[in-house]
Amino acid sequence: MARLDQYTPRLSATGGLCPRRERIAKQLILANLGESLAIADIAQACALSRSHFSRAFKCTTGLSPQEWIRQQRIQRAKELIAQSSLSLTQISLECGFCDQAHFCHMFTRSEGVNPMTWRNHHSRPKPQVIAA
Repeated sequence: MARLDQYTPRLSATGGLCPRRERIAKQLILANLGESLAIADIAQACALSRSHFSRAFKCTTGLSPQEWIRQQRIQRAKELIAQSSLSLTQISLECGFCDQAHFCHMFTRSEGVNPMTWRNHHSRPKPQVIAA
């Protein structure tokens, strides 16, 4: 009697990055979030061609490398907006956006509100000094 699994195609994900390459790629991206980082450089660090890396990364994460980088930059920007008094220009440069206008556009597209509105709703309340 033949085993059923001999005729059933495997449903496991194939074509994705191995855990080691995924870790290398994500660490490299996060370490260079504030700088311009070419996908070809990340692919080279993983010893893959640019096109193979891009396909495998999307298969593994569900996002293209560019979209994953953008999400990480927005996440970092949200942390800086909420926890610092840096200007939006400083935050945009710190997070690797080419300028404040591009940052504001991408932030609004991602979060549904502009960064200043987001800051007003998510920043930590300032401690009030009470005179004795």
